Amino acid sequence: MTEGCNPRWLDWAREIQSLAQTGLAFTKSPYDRASFSRLSDIAAEILAEHSQLDAQAVKRAFSLEPGYATPKVDVRAAVVRDGRILLVRESADGKWAMPGGWSDVGDRPSETAERETLEESGFVVRTTKLVGAFDANRGEKASMFFHAVKLIFLCELLGGEARGSLETLEVDFFDFADLPPLSMQRTNQRHLEEVRAHLRDPLRPAAFD
Repeated sequence: MTEGCNPRWLDWAREIQSLAQTGLAFTKSPYDRASFSRLSDIAAEILAEHSQLDAQAVKRAFSLEPGYATPKVDVRAAVVRDGRILLVRESADGKWAMPGGWSDVGDRPSETAERETLEESGFVVRTTKLVGAFDANRGEKASMFFHAVKLIFLCELLGGEARGSLETLEVDFFDFADLPPLSMQRTNQRHLEEVRAHLRDPLRPAAFD
């Protein structure tokens, strides 16, 4: 999938789900509630039809996102030691990404980057700079269910030691020119190239979509 070119069915399914979720949040009509629920089911069925996902699992995922539909926030930590980038191997797909995850309600995004790095890799870090704010749905592999914004922070390594977690199988530092298979929904080449650009130029402004 090229950047900015999601398949039309995916854009349609996301838009239908967004409209259904927002409608369910505000309607007081039982008739409208039934209609919006059916629209959400249709969005789930579209996703299941064009992927290897189970429709019921998609419906359950949708049901966990009540209220007005807004983008989710994915936060990633760029930690570099001796010119090598810290990556963790994800349990979900066996591929590698910068440590991070969904930002929790009440957390500062920078705190999310620091906490997720410690939990997923064992390393203690301090956020120092925002590398960029990216549309996570327009990349080498778009997020399937929901629209998301990805924030990447450059982080200073303070201490700790490598260890995996329930979500990560391995932890290691890699040369930018010799990377393992990437978990593209989490970390892709564009993200890593922007990290390298900020390392070369500390005055570089944050990238954004």
